[in-house]
Amino acid sequence: MDLRSTLSFSAAIIFLTVHRGHCTSIIGGKESAAHSRPYMAALMSGKHLICGGTLIQGNWVLTAAHCSIENGTTIILGAHSLSKNEPEKQIFEITRVCGHPKYNKKTKENDIMLLKLNRKAKMTRAVKIMKMPRSYDDMKAGTRCLVTGWGITENGGKGPDTLHEAEVTIISRDVCNDKNHYDDIAVKKSMVCAGGVKKKRTDTCKGDSGGPLICGGIQRGITSFGRRGKCADPKYPGVYTRLTKDYLEWIKKIMGENLD
Repeated sequence: MDLRSTLSFSAAIIFLTVHRGHCTSIIGGKESAAHSRPYMAALMSGKHLICGGTLIQGNWVLTAAHCSIENGTTIILGAHSLSKNEPEKQIFEITRVCGHPKYNKKTKENDIMLLKLNRKAKMTRAVKIMKMPRSYDDMKAGTRCLVTGWGITENGGKGPDTLHEAEVTIISRDVCNDKNHYDDIAVKKSMVCAGGVKKKRTDTCKGDSGGPLICGGIQRGITSFGRRGKCADPKYPGVYTRLTKDYLEWIKKIMGENLD
């Protein structure tokens, strides 16, 4: 919304203990071509970015459960710039907040949430529905994926005004959990780790939480947590909620209709 490192880790990976704030921008990436990621949603409190998200049905946005939704929170679709008055933008109110009932702040499990919009979005070149998984196999280590968001582009910096993106690589869960220093937070099968590609330090960060982990053009995860101030550090790859069969069934049940 955010939506958080190289493949060549030593086994002695030290992990993060704190999620990346209200949302988790993209480190080491680049500005997206304007409106080239039409599924992206920005969760806003006034002019302040809360999180990212994705449009998964005409009036439903998928994001992370830890994102703070307050009275007056709006959702912007079709945005490239958060500040400019772009004609492609569509602005919505939230009529229903459906955080996963088993979300656990301590273990970070079930960090997934649905937001219902006050009307259906108009499909345009700048607003389209995100493709969801139809198979639920775990992603293999080394799989290249895309992350997108308006989060900060350097540790301690400010978020950009425009959407950014970066390529990350899936990291073995066994590697992520080896020498785990999460204060009892384990990377479960409902989570997946991803870090930079070929020694390039790319990552999601503060402001990107709730945004997508996209592999092969399909959303496979939701930006969840990382270590504060350590975005793109090879020792601290980002962790994402993996869109498992159970989560997809929960989503369908909440929306009361089939996913496109």
